[in-house]
This record gives sequence, structure tokens and C-alpha cells, in this order.
Amino acid sequence: MEIAIHNWMRAEGIEKTVERIARLGYDKIEIQGTPDFYEPHKVLELLKKNQLTCWGSVTLMLEDRNLLAKDITQRKKSIQYVKDVVQMVSDLEGNMVSVVPATVGKIIPDGKAEEEWEWAVSSLQEIYTFSENLGIQLGIEPINRFETYFINRADQALALAAAVGPNCGVCLDTFHMNLEEDNLFEAIKRAKNRLVGFHVADNNRMAPGMGTLDWDKIISTLKEINYNQVLSVEFCSPLDRTPANPYPGSIDEHPVNLSPEQKKFLEDHGSSAVTEDFYTLLTEKSITHLRSLI
Repeated sequence: MEIAIHNWMRAEGIEKTVERIARLGYDKIEIQGTPDFYEPHKVLELLKKNQLTCWGSVTLMLEDRNLLAKDITQRKKSIQYVKDVVQMVSDLEGNMVSVVPATVGKIIPDGKAEEEWEWAVSSLQEIYTFSENLGIQLGIEPINRFETYFINRADQALALAAAVGPNCGVCLDTFHMNLEEDNLFEAIKRAKNRLVGFHVADNNRMAPGMGTLDWDKIISTLKEINYNQVLSVEFCSPLDRTPANPYPGSIDEHPVNLSPEQKKFLEDHGSSAVTEDFYTLLTEKSITHLRSLI
């Protein structure tokens, strides 16, 4: 297996990110789903210079992005956004795109369950046709109930993938699985034939090895189903604002280069932006622990 890392967890220039992960021994990057941020030919050149490759991307389903929106104009805009992410990954010579179908943080459905399922399938089928023509795989990602009411478990993602198309896959995430699956190891096994991506963070959403998840068993289960692709590090550290904080100096009090969208997302998921030193610590702890297991 190879090891990748997402880059949406800290706002910084792509040059700084690439320098850090190359120095720490990562193989790939899973680039954030913000196509407008990047000039693909420059990023591709940067990756090659640092002997890295792009594994894929993850959609950032924020604000009005929603593949199962009742409003058809909103759905069309959301479909185009995901297509743009797919195109970016293709331009970066990547492999896959992890898709969260609904708006992260949305708790009220737009319609009846059967209506939303139909909207989701229809939207994803249009994206699937586009991605297949480019040779990019889609992986539907379940996330926990506190972030979406739609697609929380592997079985739900598998059902949606089957409805979309034969080559549509799923992307699982250990943090979300720990909250939603009755047995995350059995869920991994059931995803065997459609698993196209695997995101890793511990039960507390810190770096792998900094919580209670059984990483030996997770890795051995992946090997059992012959998943030998990429582990994508995606920690999002919950920050302690009390005197009990075990990591003093971890909170970036004056973050720069954060768009309002990124700022809200980080505040919703981790309470604030992190300092570069703390972020580097988590990045290093992640790869050190994973390398010891694979």
C-alpha cells in the first residue's frame, strides 16, 4: 500500500504542503476539491519535481452544493462542481474522486426518501458517465450522522454505487465508520468489490495511532480483501480551548489565507485552524504509524 494525505485540513500554499509531505516520505496527495485554487499543469510539475503523484480528490460539499437538492438548478450547479473536481484529478493524472452526495451540515431533507434517492442517483449517473470517459473512478463516501442524514454507512454507499453504475465504487473512512458501523471490519469486507479509496484518522479524528482504533486489524482486514491501493490520511484535530490542552500552541490564533468557506468548515469540524508546527506533528505521526503496519 501507498500513503497519501489530504490537504484541506490547513490553509497554506500547495508548495509548502508538497515540500512537507515529500520530506516526510508520503507517496501521494489527495488534493482538496477546490478546482479554482489550482493550475493543474503547475501542480503536476510540482508533484513530479518532488517525486509525488496525485491519488485523487474529495468533494467539499459546503453551502449550496447538494446532489440531491430539490431545486433542479441547485442540483445542476452541484453536478458541475463535482465534474470540475473530476476534471482536475484527470488533469493531475490521478485515479479517483471521493464523493459526499449531500451538503455537509444539512439536517433537513428536501423531499421524501424515495425522491431524494432518485435525485442522488440521477445526479451521480451524469457525473459517472463523465468520469468514466476520463478514466477516473468515483467513490461514494459515507460520513457520520452529525454531518449528514444521507449515506452514513458502508451498506448505504454500496447500494447507491450499485444504482449508479458497475464501476462506481465506495470510499470508506475509519473515523466515520467508528461512529456508524456495528462492526467496521465486517463493513470493510462487504465493500471488497467496490472499495476504491480508504481515508484514515483515529477515533478522535487525530492522527492514526493517537486514539483507540485497532490499526493492526484494520490493515490486516484491508489486506484480507486484497485492497493494496492507497491509505489517505485525513485527520482533523479537535482543538482544546481549556487549560487541559495537552498540545499547547496548537491553535493558530491568526490564520491567514483562509477563505470564509474554509474557516467555517474548520470551525465546524475541529473548532479552529491549527498552527504549522502542530499540523506537521500530526502529519509525521500519521505516516510513522502507518508505515510500521504496512
